[in-house]
Amino acid sequence: MEKICLSSFPTPYFLVDEQRLRNNLAVLQSVCSRTGCKILLAQKAFSMYSTYPIIREYLAGTTASGLYEAKLGHDYFGGETHVFSPAYREQEFCELLKVADDFVFNSPTQLKKYGQRAKDAGKSVGLRVNPECSTQEGHAIYDPCAPGSRLGTTLANFDESLLPLLDGLHFHTLCEQNSDDLKTTAAAFEEKFGKYLHGLKWINFGGGHHITRPDYDIETLVSVIEHFRDTYGVQVYLEPGEAVVYHAGFMVTSVLETLHNGMDIAILDTSAACHMPDVLEMPYRPPLKDSGEAGEKAYTYRLGGPTCLAGDIIGDYSFDVPLKEGDKLVFEDMALYTMVKTNTFNGMPLPSIVWRDKDGQGWLVRQFGYSDFLSRL
Repeated sequence: MEKICLSSFPTPYFLVDEQRLRNNLAVLQSVCSRTGCKILLAQKAFSMYSTYPIIREYLAGTTASGLYEAKLGHDYFGGETHVFSPAYREQEFCELLKVADDFVFNSPTQLKKYGQRAKDAGKSVGLRVNPECSTQEGHAIYDPCAPGSRLGTTLANFDESLLPLLDGLHFHTLCEQNSDDLKTTAAAFEEKFGKYLHGLKWINFGGGHHITRPDYDIETLVSVIEHFRDTYGVQVYLEPGEAVVYHAGFMVTSVLETLHNGMDIAILDTSAACHMPDVLEMPYRPPLKDSGEAGEKAYTYRLGGPTCLAGDIIGDYSFDVPLKEGDKLVFEDMALYTMVKTNTFNGMPLPSIVWRDKDGQGWLVRQFGYSDFLSRL
């Protein structure tokens, strides 16, 4: 990595802070130490592999949603490599057998097709189940328990004849939630599927656990883990993504221009559509350092990106002083579901990736250029 001066480095760029990352990891490690559970990094939320040597000091491995993530975890993280896919492709499954340690299948059909091959290769085999217990509020796009969900096997579709193939069961139903929702979901799972855990080796509680959030109830999480551990004699896994890098990352951007059309508007050099698409998908309003809600402070601006998409709007924010060309703005909590989702729509350059070490020194991890845009087309 190249040493850089953060104050003069050109925007936009993602910045990940080592100390904040380690603080989160210490919390996760403490849960493992207290309960004997194993926590895996969900790479779908954060795949900045230059940080993997640090993360593996604290966590047991990675979880993947397909071949490329599994190879990334195997090659750069080590430890245990877990993979889940709603449906595996034959050629990719053959390659996955070389890098993955644990396979979770989505349906009895997939388990019948691939389960024995995984067992014969010495892999651990699991089935994702759907406890049909929705605890989501406002994020329907992320609710695997919604009616008609394609994710997980319901009790009605569970095939008991396949139990000899299974080492464990997996459920994943949460998104940015506290442990009370885990407790509710775990109870629903136990009512439907608990009888099948006897004789199995593990259970995986999936992701969506906001363990490192200040108001998260860790004691309830601990009690749920200990209950399953002690009642069924199973190894408990969790696979959070957001909790690993919660408030450990930033997006640093600059104001390109200000204008007025019924309200004050600022055009930034970062794009919601290209650089933080969850702003539009969820949708949500990302936190912005030293700003307020619209109307809260003296000067309110609508912040938008430089693309031709009319809806490329990050949100309305207020400031103590007027914005002007060249001002830097710092969006917070910008490590999770950002770098993994960026795109080059409209030919937008991808933001650079920057690391800030414990001493506050900046290091350039990656810069992108025209060739990155060209190679995707």
